[in-house]
Amino acid sequence: MQKNLNWDDLRFFLEVARAGTASAASRRLGVDYTTVARRIRSLEESLGALLFDKSRSTGFTLTVDGQHLLRHAETMEAAMEAAHAEVSGTGSALSGHVRIGCTEAFGTYFVAPQMANFQDHYPNISIDVLPVPHFVSLSRREADIAITLERPARGPYVTSKLCDYRLKLYATTDYLAHHPRITSIDDLKAHDFIHYVEALAFSPQLLYLNDIVANARSRLRCTSTLAQYHAALQGRALAILPCFVAEQDPRLVAVLADTVRITRHFWLSYSEDLRRLKRVTEVAHHLIEAAHRQKHWLMGELSAF
Repeated sequence: MQKNLNWDDLRFFLEVARAGTASAASRRLGVDYTTVARRIRSLEESLGALLFDKSRSTGFTLTVDGQHLLRHAETMEAAMEAAHAEVSGTGSALSGHVRIGCTEAFGTYFVAPQMANFQDHYPNISIDVLPVPHFVSLSRREADIAITLERPARGPYVTSKLCDYRLKLYATTDYLAHHPRITSIDDLKAHDFIHYVEALAFSPQLLYLNDIVANARSRLRCTSTLAQYHAALQGRALAILPCFVAEQDPRLVAVLADTVRITRHFWLSYSEDLRRLKRVTEVAHHLIEAAHRQKHWLMGELSAF
């Protein structure tokens, strides 16, 4: 098996495992579908194992053997990338590509502007920012750097606390003028809230409404922070929003600002194997320094950068 195992076949295996279909993998690899299928078949024959369950409806799903191989293949991939970077000199060069996965609102309001500024100093580093309302996997190489609400519990990662940030309760001035007066937490029971779809929330850190108002009335729920923000602007309900989103919008007013104050954290992580790549560590350092400079804005103590 060791004699016949081909790294190129493993590279095709990784793309199919990540893309979920041979056709999507073929587009990413720049080859045709039959080439991908042939490479996967060759790898399965070399190993004497079925790596994917193949279906027209569900695509290519990893078998148990495929899941085992995936862990080893990703380790090999990372080691080869690090070796290439170290030997060729690209590891210390400030050029190349970095992909950052982050939550939707933070990616939109903080990460993307900071990376635009970063490229003024490092124009040879290209950046992908993925602001998405779900978890981004470092182990599946969906990103080089992940910014998450929770510190990774396990894995070979370099992890730093990026920042604290604050959320407050917001409403439009029109809403406050036409609904019962709010002077205490008890008054909130008479009001509607915009909140997350609890069953689809990608982190328990997002389910803070019930900590503020038990059995809160919520007739509109969204999986997206930015969708909640835009819904709140319609003036029909209250919403708990990050200060870095809401404070800069004069249409919104903080309600019970000294009482309803929720603090959460962002963590920045990347694989141990990437710490030798200067472009990755430089992006990480820039984000950490920028978050430190903007800590008052992230905590809702300033209205803008």
